[in-house]
Amino acid sequence: MRTRVEVQRLGTTGPVVVLLAGLGARGSGFRPLADRLAVSSRPVLVEYPEGRLAACGPGTLALAVREAIGSMDAVVGSSYGGLVAAHLAARGHVRGLALVGSFTHPDQLGVRGLLVPLLGAAAVLGRPGPVAARIAARGRIAPDQVPHIVPTTPAERWSVVLRSLAARRETPPPLRDAPVSCICLHGDLDPLVPVEILPGVARALPPFTPLHVLRGAGHVPYHTHADACAGLLGPWLARLGT
Repeated sequence: MRTRVEVQRLGTTGPVVVLLAGLGARGSGFRPLADRLAVSSRPVLVEYPEGRLAACGPGTLALAVREAIGSMDAVVGSSYGGLVAAHLAARGHVRGLALVGSFTHPDQLGVRGLLVPLLGAAAVLGRPGPVAARIAARGRIAPDQVPHIVPTTPAERWSVVLRSLAARRETPPPLRDAPVSCICLHGDLDPLVPVEILPGVARALPPFTPLHVLRGAGHVPYHTHADACAGLLGPWLARLGT
């Protein structure tokens, strides 16, 4: 059981870009995207604390991520990871914020946002496996990759319970006027965070934030559509250095 934020660093040159997974996904699920970004940047895979240490809001988790990694240039948040990423951006710890199938506050999900705490019960009682991973991805997931997409160990499942209950504890400061470069990527087949929320997410971000819809992608495009994601995020990261 992890008792702290654990990180894995890739790449040797370029901006440091932190990759933050969703409620029950592992940071290692970002590996397909990280491998592609590592050509010109320094991706950091993040694994969250488990057990009782998961009972913290996204703002508190953001502080733990910052402490574990140190200086960073950009952050990419998937689903719940977008809440953590928003705190890092709003506090001035990064110059770039990318949301992948994500949001900056559960309210942007509408009624679905009120149901976030139920995800913990689903993780424990439903015992997610290959079927759940396939639904989330809207496509086939190799058996050995399923644990990277959905919570499969008892510690991971109970951590989802605690993390989901704490998800609404902190409201990130407004990002609309923040001096941060933002970009949004969203799968048009996302079954958990529907693409229809994009306009609402955009209203919380700086004006003219580019919104990209990934055709045929579900909730984990960083894993299933890594080439498409890298093709959009790579140039964006390069511009952060100019």
